[in-house]
Amino acid sequence: MLTDEGRSSFLELYDLQCVMLIPNMGSILKNSRTQLGLMENSQIFFLRFFCSPKEQSFTVSYLVNSCGLSPESALSVSRKTKFETPERADSVLVLLRNYGCTDIHISKIVSKYPPLLTVDPQKTLLPKLEFFRSVGFSGPDIAGILSSNPNILKRGLESNLIPAYDFLRSVLMVNENVARVWRKTDWITVQSVQNTITPNIAILKEIGVPMSNILFLITCHPTTVNLNREKFDTSVKKVIEMGFDPLKVTFLKAVVVIRGTEESIWKHKMEVYRQWGLTDDEIMLMFRLDPLCMRSSEKKIMSVMDFLVNKMGWKPAAVTRYPTVFLCSLEKKIIPWCSVVKVLQMKGLVKKDLSLPFLSRNKKDFFNSFVAKYEQDVPELLKLYQGKIDILDLGFVSEAIQEKKQL
Repeated sequence: MLTDEGRSSFLELYDLQCVMLIPNMGSILKNSRTQLGLMENSQIFFLRFFCSPKEQSFTVSYLVNSCGLSPESALSVSRKTKFETPERADSVLVLLRNYGCTDIHISKIVSKYPPLLTVDPQKTLLPKLEFFRSVGFSGPDIAGILSSNPNILKRGLESNLIPAYDFLRSVLMVNENVARVWRKTDWITVQSVQNTITPNIAILKEIGVPMSNILFLITCHPTTVNLNREKFDTSVKKVIEMGFDPLKVTFLKAVVVIRGTEESIWKHKMEVYRQWGLTDDEIMLMFRLDPLCMRSSEKKIMSVMDFLVNKMGWKPAAVTRYPTVFLCSLEKKIIPWCSVVKVLQMKGLVKKDLSLPFLSRNKKDFFNSFVAKYEQDVPELLKLYQGKIDILDLGFVSEAIQEKKQL
């Protein structure tokens, strides 16, 4: 393993400034040398391997100082793009800023699409940015699209972006919805419109799916409607057989889930829910109420059920009546909101049979109805809502669980 003195001499000898950016260098060298089976006298090779001299050192420095990347991210990104002078990259960043991108946006764009820093800004980048502006996208719109999905800049202007925009605008009507689609995918091409999207829309229209719901599918789940026509048709038929109503938006949510879930994954999710004593009928009821609950990870399902059942005292069957809970943030919403309600229930200030749909309230409404209204009765309520204290600190959970056991 390199000593501090040895490492310092190597850095001075090769002037590898970027190595100084890497935390825990000794650990990295040790682990890499073990994996590659290098001998102790191969230390110079390692330094050259991580930062081949001037070019990568400059690139890493530029990514950190001009693009806002962390040293670790900059080192990773520098393996995908390299340059020795800043002129072209500077011009790219100036263009991005002129079209609405902030430092945060630029950091995300460069991390996802590093070669953008080496493109010809006037020939390759400017015409696409100008097109976005010409069709009415605002600076924040452009920044949002590029930071979420910078790969869209790889698409040809005449061959892809213009015809894709024309199609999406004709269907979605407003730029706001087009922007939402482009934040999610750049795979809307002339070919996909002709071969998949248009035929799939026709399938939905034939079975009576309202156009407003079709717009929801295209806007929120564009990759689903861009699926091979045969596979899409198979998914639609399966959802019909499961008893979903094509007139409701849950029908299309079910299509999204069925289309994107392999049979083995579906069986595993069923087993995860069964671990909490739920029957297949109860699980399918959840799926019919909100199909997206079957997209939650095993970890998320287990964490939510553990909190609601073991800590809050809710029965598993009660949870199934509001499956949207599995789509909520555990830390930001489920834990603080449910903790507030549970304390109010134990204090006798709200009904004990209050069900989980209170989670569907907007933040302001919940705060006014459950926090501000009872803050005088329960002084700790605001801190509990803000996550500054835990419900365990108030001694209510053990009573709730005890009460559950007595039922």
